[in-house]
Parts: sequence; structure tokens; C-alpha cells
Amino acid sequence: MSTTAHRATRLHPDSLGGLDPSISVPGYDRSRVRTGIVHLGVGGFHRAHQAMYVDRLLEQGVPGSEEWGITGVGVLPQDARMAEVLREQQGLYTLVLKHADGSRDRRVVGSMLDYLHAPADPEAVLERMTDPAVRIVSLTVTEGGYHVNPVTGDFDDRDEGIQADLRGDAAPVTTFGFLTEALARRRTAGTAPFTVMSCDNIQGNGHVAHKMVTAFATRRDAELGAWIDENVAFPNSMVDRITPVTTDADREELQRDTGLVDGWPVVCEDFTQWALEDRFTDGRPAFEEVGVQVVDDVHPYELMKLRLLNASHQALCYLGYLSGYRYAHEVCQDELFAGFLLDYMEREGSPTLEPVPGVDLDAYRHQLVERFANPEIRDTLARLAAESSDRIPTWLVPVISHNLAHDGEVRRSALVVAAWARYAEGVDEQGEAIEVVDRRKDAVMERASRQGEEPLAFLEDRDLFDDLADQPRFTEPYLEALSSLHEHGARATLERWQADRA
Repeated sequence: MSTTAHRATRLHPDSLGGLDPSISVPGYDRSRVRTGIVHLGVGGFHRAHQAMYVDRLLEQGVPGSEEWGITGVGVLPQDARMAEVLREQQGLYTLVLKHADGSRDRRVVGSMLDYLHAPADPEAVLERMTDPAVRIVSLTVTEGGYHVNPVTGDFDDRDEGIQADLRGDAAPVTTFGFLTEALARRRTAGTAPFTVMSCDNIQGNGHVAHKMVTAFATRRDAELGAWIDENVAFPNSMVDRITPVTTDADREELQRDTGLVDGWPVVCEDFTQWALEDRFTDGRPAFEEVGVQVVDDVHPYELMKLRLLNASHQALCYLGYLSGYRYAHEVCQDELFAGFLLDYMEREGSPTLEPVPGVDLDAYRHQLVERFANPEIRDTLARLAAESSDRIPTWLVPVISHNLAHDGEVRRSALVVAAWARYAEGVDEQGEAIEVVDRRKDAVMERASRQGEEPLAFLEDRDLFDDLADQPRFTEPYLEALSSLHEHGARATLERWQADRA
């Protein structure tokens, strides 16, 4: 940690030349870069991942990279603050890599040229998306942003915003509304369609985006839906970088150590991975030049990440929180929990995977625990436990279903689901309130509240678990786990589970 006093300097293009020398800054001329990518749903992850890769392309001077600058779009009303900050900083922000030894790498990223707030000016967003120079629209809109019915896999149009956009009598308010209206305008103008590139943690994210966008468009205009189905590319991708929510402490550390005042820096781990299917409508950046695995088939990489990393986050967050921990690194520095995660990954997650070219799964599993245990990231368990009704059905239920169908082990997965059910009661083991953050919060907590008299009430939500409540090979360990969590607590239950693992 620096002890030198620094003069406070606000992040702005005009201030880049005078920043602390420990901060790297764009060496390319941003005035020569034009928008070729519009990104919907700008958050920390997009800025730590996709925007960082585009910045690398520009910094390395890869031919043609100037065509792929990014305009970010905030679709939600609460994105107004980010819009304000990024406009003041003209798209610039600081990316801070936090190493486990406490050291930092800091870089001002220059690939985001503009940021538009859709609720404030939807027409400006549509104008940008219909610009012929824009050839990719990318997405990080969270798992729930695709409106997939988790049981049927079909498009769920019950959302009020979706219904408003289907009526089409006002400016769009949803991601699907903007995508469809922009594509409709491009079709009318004779402009080539853009590629829709999902970067969300969903298995087959490109396939899902294709199916859902086409379903939405078809409800609005059958001919438009058919045109999108035939002409728009939706590549699959697997993305990976742990990116916790930026805190005031992160902003204060950046200013204290370097003098830089950044309204919205991004902090993340030093690991990053992106496997991307090479399927685009009208060209793409040369991502393979900056470390992206551009491949013909992303599927094996997707399964590995979703069923090992993402499902393991679920395996640690509820049990860890109930045990009194509040950060992921605290949980993974505890040998009991680390052993449980490794056992889940080896004995339940990994058997459901396809061969993953070029990956040593045993090394990957241990690397995951090391990444989770990085004390500098300070990833909160509350963040990992948010929106569970989107995450558990997407990441863990497929593991359970596969293992039930193939005579595999499900005992650890049953404990994870039971821990979520216990967490969803909204009170921890010390009697303190738990803030359950979930788009289905009321339904989830109502079912959890009935578990004392109806032990399977939580599991009988078929929108989340399909028919798992009818599977005795799963319900037996689930009920055992739920009873033990109530009677003995999370840590004692986990000790029993680990003692029985042989």
C-alpha cells in the first residue's frame, strides 16, 4: 500500500497524462475509434471482461480494431447513476485487478466511447443500434433477463414490460423490445442485421437468446420473427471472471493509493476466460489475438463453467452464510467447506460434463477453490445468493437431473438445495434477518415458511425444480439435510455430510 500523498485527480480524457505512473492508460487515439458494438446491460462484469478485451485489441493495434468501440446502454431506471458517472468520465473507468498477495494492477479502459440511458432517451438508443457501423449488439442482462420458463424452456411473456413492448404503442422498455425494434428498422432500411452476442451465464446462451428473441418478435410480427430466425447470428459463449460489486472502499483505496477519483471503478480477480463460438452475421473483432478462445463448439466449456464454477458458488453461499460467514474467501479458506466443494465438483458436477479440449479438470477444480479463496476480492455471499430462482434451476438442477438419470450421486446437491430452502426462510441461525434478493422472492419465501408442516413445500415448486419432489432418490437426502439444518445448523450438517462421503 502506498503511503505517498497524492493530489486528487478526477478521471477524464484530459487528465490521463498526469495520472500516477502505476496506472496504465490507453496508448491509442480514442478519437479514431468508432462504435461497432452496442452493449445492453452494462455492469461490472461487462467492463471487467468484454470491454477489457476490446481495450486490449485497441492497445495492441490489431488491424481493424478501431471499428469495434463500444456504446454502453443502461436499460433499467436504476442505471441513471452509472449513466451520469460514465458521461462525466467520457466512458473511461479504472479496472483494478486484485491479486491474492494484496498487490494491484490498475488500468484505465478506453474502449467504451459512450453510454446511453434507455429510459431517458430510448430513441437515441435505437438510432445507435440502427447505425450500419454497429455490427454486434452484446448482452449481460442476467439469467432472468431472458424470460425463459425454467421448466418448459419456452418464452415467458408475463412481465409487464414485455407485454407493453409487445403492444408496440410506445417506446421500448425491455431488452427484447429494443433488439426487435432495432432489427425491424434495419430490415426496413435494407441494413444488414447485427449479431446478438449473449455474455450471460446460461447454458447455450446464444441458443437461448435466439429462441427467446425470435419468440418475442414473432408475437409482435410473424414475418419479422421469421426474418430474425433466418438472418441473425446468435453465437454461444462462455465467460468467466469473478467481479464483485464495486464498493465505496474500492473507490477510496484507488484515490488513497494513486490520487485518482473515479466515480465507478471496477474490481476483479486476475483470472479471465472467454470461449466464443465463431458465428457472426457481419464480421467480428479479432478476439483470438487477445486471448479469447474462438472455437467451433462452446458447449463443453459452458458445461464446465456452469456446473463447476457457478454451481459451486451456490454450494458455498447458503451454507457459508448460515454458518456465519459473509464472504466467499472466508468460506473457501475453511477446510471443511473447501473439501465439500471439491467433492461436489469431482463426484457430482464433473461426471455430467463432456470432454473439454485442453483442460485438466482436476487442476481446474483446485484452481476454482484457490480463486474463491482470494481474500482481496471480498466477494459477498449475499451477492452469490441473489436471484437464486434464476441460478439454481440453470446451474444445479441440470446436474441433479443428469445424475438421477445416470445413477450418479446427488447427496451433496440435495444439501445445497436444502440450504437454499433454509436460507429462504429469511432468518439466520443467530435469529438475524436475511435479506432475500430474488425476483420470485414472495413465492420462494412463502414456500419456505411452510417447511415446518410441509417438508417438501419448497421443492414442490415445479417452476424451479420440475419433478424433483417426485424423485425419492433425491427427496430422501434433501429431507434429511433440511431436518439437520434446522436441528443442528449448517456447519454440523456439513460435518456429517463430509464424514459420510466415503
